[in-house]
Amino acid sequence: MLVRLKETDQRTMISRIKALAPPVQKAGAALLIDGHAELVARGGADGAHLPGIAALKEALPSLKPDRIAGVGGLTTRHHSMDAGEIGADYLLFGEPDAKGQRPSSEAIAERLDWWAELFEPPCVGFATSLEEAYDFAASGADFVLVGEFVWADPRGAKAALIEADATIKKAHAAALASQNPAGEHG
Repeated sequence: MLVRLKETDQRTMISRIKALAPPVQKAGAALLIDGHAELVARGGADGAHLPGIAALKEALPSLKPDRIAGVGGLTTRHHSMDAGEIGADYLLFGEPDAKGQRPSSEAIAERLDWWAELFEPPCVGFATSLEEAYDFAASGADFVLVGEFVWADPRGAKAALIEADATIKKAHAAALASQNPAGEHG
């Protein structure tokens, strides 16, 4: 679960992390803080999501080896490979930049497929729709980060998350079946 904290004083942000961490972790998920690597350990979060190579390099000493260091904002394949070599625990592809712009859905799916085929650290696709969630999971994303469409769903976030989870699982199963046609054993 990726949490974007409202910018305020450190004590308030740490209190918010401390309130969120136990129920998220009890549910079997990791609590990641967007930026603010310096608050992760103090708040009991599992790690931080960092906005690019420079932030990753800066945060690694405070996060490793006990916490997760994920990274996004990677605009080129070269930056992606650098992040993997530096020690990112996962790479996020497709999140909007500061201006709200992002690559096309097809470009994101292509990057996920490329990464999943060649590299070991998990890749995550940032999906802005249920269709993207399916496409990104089918393209090799180990995880799919769902965007605002979940919160905007008129049925409520819980129903939207249940549907997104089922969609992602369906895409992963279809991708696995296509890699192993006719039930062949490898």
